Amino acid sequence: MVLLILWPKCSCVKRKPCMLGPMSSSGSISVHDGSYEKLLSCLMGLDQYQLEEFKLGLQAPQLLLENSRPIPWASLKAAGPADLLCLLSEYLTARQIWDVTLHIFENMQLTSLCKEMRAKTNEFTQAQEPHNADQERPGTPGEEAAHRRRYRERMKAKILAMWDSVSWPEDHIYLCNVTAKEHEELRRLLGPNRAGAQPRTIVLEGGAGVGKSTLAMKAVLHWAEGVLFQDRFSYVFFISCHKVKEMADTTLAGLLSQDWPDSQAPTEEFMGHPERLLFVIDGFEEMVLSPDLDNSPPCSDWYRQLPVARILLHLLKKELAPTATLLVTARDYGNGRLKGLLLNPWFVLLSGFTEGDREEYFTRFFGDYDQATKILRKIRKMESLFRSCSAPLVCWAVCSCLKRRMVRSPYSRPGAEAATSLYTRFFSGLSSAAAASASGQSRPGQWRALCSLAAQGMWLSHFTFPKEDVERWHLEAPLVESLLRRNILRKVGDCEDCVAFTHHSFQEFLGAVFYVLRGARGSLGGGSTRHQEMRALLSDAFLNTNVYWNQMVLFLFGLVRRDLARELEDALRCEVSRRVRDELLDWAEDLEGCSAVSVRFEFLLLFQCLHETQDEDFVRQILSRLLEADLDIRGSLQLRVSSFCLKHCQKLSKLRLSVSSPIPQTELTFDLETPGAKVVDLRTRQWQDICSVLRNGNMRELDLSDSKLNASSMKRLCYELRNPRCRLQKLTCRSVSPVRVLKELVLVLHGNHRLTHLDLSCNNLGITVSAMIFRTLRHSACNLQYLWSDCLTRGLLGRLESCGLTAWACHQLFAELGENSSLRFLSLGDNNLSNTEVKRLQGPFGTSRCPLKELSLEKCNLSVASCRDLALLLTSAQGVTRLCLGLNPLQDDGVEPLCGSLAHPDCVLERLVLSCCRLGAPSCGHLSDALLRSRTLTHLSLRRNELGDAGVARLCAALRRPRCRLRSLDLSACSLTAEGCQELADALKRNPNVKTLDIGENDVQDDGVKRLCEVLKCSNCTLSTLGLERCNLTRGCCQHLSSALGSSKSLVNLDLSGNDLGPEGVSTLWKSLEKPTCTLRKLRLEEDLYSIVKAELEKLQEKGSSLRIKCRRWIVREDRCCLGLQD
Repeated sequence: MVLLILWPKCSCVKRKPCMLGPMSSSGSISVHDGSYEKLLSCLMGLDQYQLEEFKLGLQAPQLLLENSRPIPWASLKAAGPADLLCLLSEYLTARQIWDVTLHIFENMQLTSLCKEMRAKTNEFTQAQEPHNADQERPGTPGEEAAHRRRYRERMKAKILAMWDSVSWPEDHIYLCNVTAKEHEELRRLLGPNRAGAQPRTIVLEGGAGVGKSTLAMKAVLHWAEGVLFQDRFSYVFFISCHKVKEMADTTLAGLLSQDWPDSQAPTEEFMGHPERLLFVIDGFEEMVLSPDLDNSPPCSDWYRQLPVARILLHLLKKELAPTATLLVTARDYGNGRLKGLLLNPWFVLLSGFTEGDREEYFTRFFGDYDQATKILRKIRKMESLFRSCSAPLVCWAVCSCLKRRMVRSPYSRPGAEAATSLYTRFFSGLSSAAAASASGQSRPGQWRALCSLAAQGMWLSHFTFPKEDVERWHLEAPLVESLLRRNILRKVGDCEDCVAFTHHSFQEFLGAVFYVLRGARGSLGGGSTRHQEMRALLSDAFLNTNVYWNQMVLFLFGLVRRDLARELEDALRCEVSRRVRDELLDWAEDLEGCSAVSVRFEFLLLFQCLHETQDEDFVRQILSRLLEADLDIRGSLQLRVSSFCLKHCQKLSKLRLSVSSPIPQTELTFDLETPGAKVVDLRTRQWQDICSVLRNGNMRELDLSDSKLNASSMKRLCYELRNPRCRLQKLTCRSVSPVRVLKELVLVLHGNHRLTHLDLSCNNLGITVSAMIFRTLRHSACNLQYLWSDCLTRGLLGRLESCGLTAWACHQLFAELGENSSLRFLSLGDNNLSNTEVKRLQGPFGTSRCPLKELSLEKCNLSVASCRDLALLLTSAQGVTRLCLGLNPLQDDGVEPLCGSLAHPDCVLERLVLSCCRLGAPSCGHLSDALLRSRTLTHLSLRRNELGDAGVARLCAALRRPRCRLRSLDLSACSLTAEGCQELADALKRNPNVKTLDIGENDVQDDGVKRLCEVLKCSNCTLSTLGLERCNLTRGCCQHLSSALGSSKSLVNLDLSGNDLGPEGVSTLWKSLEKPTCTLRKLRLEEDLYSIVKAELEKLQEKGSSLRIKCRRWIVREDRCCLGLQD
């Protein structure tokens, strides 16, 4: 949907479209009976020349009616069909519109249209004939109440006043592109969606300057003019967030009365038919909503006095006027909060200029198609800048800057420039003229004040500045007027004496400039420094992933360039700080020890920022300490910045690289400066730069999961993997497509003896690929030790997919295992193994050459018969120490033969995972006997089995015996209660071997924890890790836990997440945690509870305490037999 177009000056006159120009209300068009929709449809059906002839026909003297004014040709010439209909309604009565249109169509000899016009004219005549007033529909324009008519006129005047205050760059005109579609687009916007439902909440989202507010204003104006929505809405309200956010407390009735002619809105009428109301809420991003607003009590009272933010909140949540329709405009970066408030919203994305519009704009601006095409080709390579050009004002700024540069250097070739470079030159070109009225002495101070205003506005989410803000920063009137004339600033129509930056990116750029200017004072006052604010900004953008700051930090890094810094100094007469580079380097150095970097750091944003600098020495210094990175290559932009930066990551040891689509090899570059140079595929070269990081000597792990790679990309990657300088040890290729590219790994397994870990999970390998890879296992050059061929992903949905290993592939693999001398770990999870295939496992395991120690057969649909074969394997394969059988329906009968083998003297199994195996209390009897007789079993996971207190009691019969060697027991989600906790407490008193106990997701409640706390206080209890996640605990157990924490000499890890401990409970725990004698080192809490003690914890850590509180899982679930990777 493209509704805003800023075209360079052409043969047309400078004007605004008549639909948003001055119009009288006497000729309001009503579409309630569809008649004017038909007229608009006829006008839209005219081609370019017919529409021109129709306009000329309106100028004929014989059509000039008595007491009527001629329609100005300047207005007619630029009008599209919808604009034309509005002009007709302004200058002609309803009957005259039909008569004049029919007369012109007859002169144009449009026979079919004339026939339709005559029919509609007759219908109109019949509709105007007198008839019984009781039979007339209420609410038609003829019977419209006087107060409603006055309100329409008031809203029309309000929108037009706002529209008239909009300024546009000089030598440009404002036209409405695709005006032939606008009428229908507005109808669809508030009409049924694709599913046929009538949305009651519509959100117009998009970047700054793409036309969200203008479209919303046009919707209001179309209603006020009677063109649209007559049958659906009796009243339309326009609420500007930036205008109302500073208002005093009021009521919804009072808020709506502000636009009422006599300030007495018919509130009872509104409340009686809320389904006939449309609320247009413009600029949601400017509404500051405090975090506690979400918890505010519901409100449906139109007369209750509240802060305006609360009133809007209740409107958005459909508590006030629940059946009314909402039309909300919001920038796309801040819709996460909005989505959480709305009920069944329908989001409509406004993209602004399409690529075609941008091409046409550049062509019109430069006047030379070939030149414009060359420039646009370069701009298109700067993907983020080209995307920003979807906003007409950015298009104008970019073109203005490039044109000024070409005038200054006529023979220079257009090149691809970073956004910061273009904006710097744009503002440098404007600054001299804009500040000409300021004295030379005040000019630097004035620009610094403007940049301070921009930065402060960014921090406070203020994009509209009242007169008081301008005066507070001592901005002089001549400078403000000059900036208004040059379209850096604009007046705000519905806010007297308010100004705003014409485009949001102008505010972002000047805000970034503030942080590179010399000076210590921050923009927020209150003692904050520029350096502190800059670090907070960087932290919010990179660590908190707040996309609000993305463009501003891009500008900030781009301004590090020395040539741009000099240009700014010359233009603004302000000194740029020489410390900015060092401050950014210090910030990057501090990140080295930050644990959050590996969790949620925005690596791609950092790479974009560094690419913006185009300073390889600076990039090398920033990245010199980077140890790991997580990159998603979704397009050419990510490919370009990754290739630019990764080659400088000389200490990188771990890289996750996901390629969303195969890298095309169609973009060729010509090195014109080197004689005889070859044509180079640009994207191939960029991919080579990315792969070159494997040769840095420090790379140990590469994760290519969820990548789509073509054959040439995979070959290049494998070429680097075979390089003698490659030290890679672990390669993960989960869900790589197409699967056939994985066959390239065969040569890697032959040629890289350092590669010990290979994960091929989530790939349907098929016969060919699996055979090629498995065959390499027998070769002496292959040093693979860990191999995953399952698809057991633990996502939010717990999704499980098959790798599709066939019986033949399994046979091939098991045959090769007998010849392999290096493989220690094998995972075949989520492959449907038959009893025959399980029996074949005994072949390779029975040989002395097989070094396999760990085996995972999770979710392989193993039967009771399979368990008998596995039991034999445990006694014959004397090297297997870890076995995972989770997610198999073994049941009690299947566990019995396994337990028999566990008790065998030849069994050396140390870790056994039986999670989700449909086990009950009888299995615990078999396991209890095995625990007493096994000399090696130390770790047992029984998670998610219905053991109950009876089953736990049977297990504890063995745990009570000191000869039971078990050190770790996972009983989470096993239907335990407080009685089971008592059995465990008794066992822990007598057995000093158990170090880890997880009983999370059981309904043990406060009473169960109380019983465990008693044993934790005992001196002979050596438990170090206790999991109590989601155990229905309350603050009532905190006193017992606090006492245990104060007495225990062994407990170092405690998980209390998912429990409603409350602030009082956490405060009780903290009394013990802050004591120097407390041994606890890791505590897991819910995030809201952690925030209560966060400040105190930081003080404690400053004193040397090693206590850490986490808000994510840290207890390792031993659900999979990848336990060889854990200690």
